[in-house]
Amino acid sequence: MKSTLLFLLSLLLIISACKDEKTLTFAEKIEAAHHKIEIQREKAIEFDISLVFGNKTRLVGKMTLLTDGTKGLISEKNGEQLYFDHEHIYLDTTVSSIEGARFKAYTWSYFFLLPYKLTDPGTVWNDYQDSLLNGQPYETGKLTFESGTGDADQDWYILYADQETNLVYAAAYIVTANKSKEEAEKDPHAIVYEDYKQVNGVPIAQKWSFYEWNEKDGLTNKLGQADLAGMRFVDVDSSFFNPPVGYERF
Repeated sequence: MKSTLLFLLSLLLIISACKDEKTLTFAEKIEAAHHKIEIQREKAIEFDISLVFGNKTRLVGKMTLLTDGTKGLISEKNGEQLYFDHEHIYLDTTVSSIEGARFKAYTWSYFFLLPYKLTDPGTVWNDYQDSLLNGQPYETGKLTFESGTGDADQDWYILYADQETNLVYAAAYIVTANKSKEEAEKDPHAIVYEDYKQVNGVPIAQKWSFYEWNEKDGLTNKLGQADLAGMRFVDVDSSFFNPPVGYERF
């Protein structure tokens, strides 16, 4: 009798565990695969980045981000520094141009943090059929945003996740900064996350590749690439992201 009860209890635990796994949403499975809980136990992450897009070098320097994405600092190789939080950017206009600074602060940091922000407040997941990308099958979902969410609530992302690991392989997207949604949808792009390596047990892509994209043909012309190196978690002081005196807020 005792052995029978133990068997039934074990069976119930197995069924419960399977049920919990199956009831995870597309976004939750991705966040779990990318160890969202573990990464947010760390205070900040820092890495070197070299980014070329459209045959132009867009960024060479170091990026430091709070793991919850609320604050960041881009320290460029030329000495310029760009501070930002979830609402404003801060820079020294005597040496840095405001043109493109907001895009630089929020776009590149969001691409890095994307796998950990899929269930943030204001995210909306739409029905989207699992699909092929350049002949390979992926679990697929479309992310949009509630009005007033973030810096560009008209942007959307179509995420392609590996069917076995649930790691993000690619994300198609539009950028609505300084243009309408209709205009942006005429020129969608995609970012491909490559060369995943473990950083304190957390899988993080060390390379991004950018492409033109459309639903029919998938990834087409390559547009650029970013190489990330020296990835490390850091315990920064609370004042680390405070801009120096003289920096203007935008």
